[in-house]
Amino acid sequence: MATPYGSTLDPSANSADNPLSAAVGVRDRNVIDMVRDALERKEAFLLFQPVVDCGDTRRVAFYESLIRVSDDTGRTIPAKDFIMQVENTETGRIIDCLALEIVMRTLRERPDIRLSVNMSARSMGYMGWLDTYFAGLKPDPTVADRLIIEITESSAIEMPDITRGFMDHIQATGASFALDDFGAGYTSFRYLKEFLFDVIKIDQYFVRNIHRDADNRAIVATLIQIAAHFDMFCVVEGVETEEEAACLRAMGADCLQGFLYGHAATLPPVQKQQKKWPRFG
Repeated sequence: MATPYGSTLDPSANSADNPLSAAVGVRDRNVIDMVRDALERKEAFLLFQPVVDCGDTRRVAFYESLIRVSDDTGRTIPAKDFIMQVENTETGRIIDCLALEIVMRTLRERPDIRLSVNMSARSMGYMGWLDTYFAGLKPDPTVADRLIIEITESSAIEMPDITRGFMDHIQATGASFALDDFGAGYTSFRYLKEFLFDVIKIDQYFVRNIHRDADNRAIVATLIQIAAHFDMFCVVEGVETEEEAACLRAMGADCLQGFLYGHAATLPPVQKQQKKWPRFG
């Protein structure tokens, strides 16, 4: 049956033997195989994007660590090109553990920086992740004070009870938690009070040309006010222009992240150690 939008309603459209579904399945299997092969060759690494202080953008509050893998041709593949395919697989758990291991080691080697690491909600009950975390604390338990664990908004809401227990367990060691992609559409605001996130990262969708978009300004202003109400540090993602930055600064954001302040790259040389970390530390 034709629809007003020109497509055809086919009862088999979502079936496993549908050509489109089959093609997507093959693509996903190829992506998973590529990532698994890269991990076996130990060709996975982290790059780091700065998150800067709104009051002084020369000051880096922390760096977000971003996983990359190299395929068999040597191309660097960013997480956005494979994370959806591997998130629900054992490979996704291995990636989360590997990223955490590298971050913990880097924090021990670099007392002058603070780092965040992304994880899937599906890794919260994964013993390998917990083993990696506590093994990373053994040489120096104080590194937890400079670790921020980023969980996407959708992950937190999907598994609220597991998320709450996991956060309580890890926060007791000194680590902080960031709610990533805040405002992307999944939020149940009552969870903000229950989860006690330390940091909220406002989704970049609302940032583009915010200085010219009254609707986006209203939404971001509300999200910033919500963060302030719950005493959560507020980071705005996806900042690309000085005009966007100036608007967000005037609205009361704590930190900014985006291409305006740096792409994901290797860490800079050792800097003078921070005398005072942001208030969630």
